[in-house]
Amino acid sequence: MPRIVVIGAGITGVSTAYALLERGYDVTVLDRQRYSAMETSFANGGQLSASNAEVWNRWSTIFKGIKWMFKRDAPLLMNPAPSWHKYSWLAEFVAHIANYRENTVTTTKLAIMARKYMFEIAEREGIDFDHVRRGILHIYREKADFDDAQAVNELLVQGGLDRRPVSVEEIRSIEPTLRSALYGGFYTPSDSTGDVHKYTTGLAQACERRGARFFYDADVRRVERQQSFRIFYASGTEDRHARHHAICADAIVICAGCSSRDFAARLGDRLNIYPVKGYSITVDLDESASQEAAPWVSLLDDRAKIVTSRLGLSRFRVAGTAEFNGLNRDVREDRVKPLVDWTRTHFPGVNTKRVVPWAGLRPMMPNMMPRVGKGRARGVFYNTGHGHLGWTLSAASAEMVAEIISGDLPTDIRKVA
Repeated sequence: MPRIVVIGAGITGVSTAYALLERGYDVTVLDRQRYSAMETSFANGGQLSASNAEVWNRWSTIFKGIKWMFKRDAPLLMNPAPSWHKYSWLAEFVAHIANYRENTVTTTKLAIMARKYMFEIAEREGIDFDHVRRGILHIYREKADFDDAQAVNELLVQGGLDRRPVSVEEIRSIEPTLRSALYGGFYTPSDSTGDVHKYTTGLAQACERRGARFFYDADVRRVERQQSFRIFYASGTEDRHARHHAICADAIVICAGCSSRDFAARLGDRLNIYPVKGYSITVDLDESASQEAAPWVSLLDDRAKIVTSRLGLSRFRVAGTAEFNGLNRDVREDRVKPLVDWTRTHFPGVNTKRVVPWAGLRPMMPNMMPRVGKGRARGVFYNTGHGHLGWTLSAASAEMVAEIISGDLPTDIRKVA
């Protein structure tokens, strides 16, 4: 039975491990954190959103970024400090504007495929993740924004998505708690929401039941390739107390989020992933009045770049913004405040006294498409770079990379000593 090491225990890495186990591989997962789903998969917006599959490669995105560059609470914020990585990424981003329509349609199809796989897995493994299947409602305050969304909607529908325009009156009937002034919206009844951290940890437990081994606090220091791979990692909280280990594998799959770029460089590949920071707040709905005032239908405010999800009776997640500021995980008050203010504006009955802020780094490729496939060296594979759609796409990209691996490394080959 071939041995495969997956680096990364976020939603993509754990989904990849599960897909490989389904095909009969011996799977080990390494992660530098103490538990699974502790980085980008910890507290994201919670949306499983094929309706948010539009890639960002448009001139309007560039112009907004320039306009908002010195506005600290802007939905899209870029640190203008020079950085070769950042500006090379932006140059490639611009080059992919020509592929905007094609990539949006492709991403939509991938998201719809992923939804099917993920729902089947959750049911089969009995994973409870506060799943709410009430659709996603995109809201627009201005006619110009709504008209632009109509053009986007045509691409999403072309990709196979059931998404339709709705009037203000229909919005009120879909989500009665939303009382702010609007022009119109689009509704996708097949989209849903949930707690990505709960889902990922539940899926990791399912993988362990199926025989996978998970090693946490495992900081991969070196990868050697001879007849097989030797992966060297350290475990422990500090270098002077670290214990050093080595594990052998027939193949390696990089699912390491923003760290995938460094791993790829070590393995002879170029992966131009940039860490785009996003923020979220989790509002504790301690009082019955707040529970009644918070929406159950997931929302996406396109102008503010804010999404919401209801995580059970007592939690309301509000997330958004994009910040180009390198490997910076600081939780900035001036970036969190717009999320709180947005909540108070649209849902004044929700008490925001108890709010838990969070920031995470989305691993984005310049074309906004995940990198799924082989590396240059035999036995090296990638499933990474999903950006803001990691949870939405992970079940499908995991199936894709597992199929590629099964073509290169059939499960009946003789185990390498």
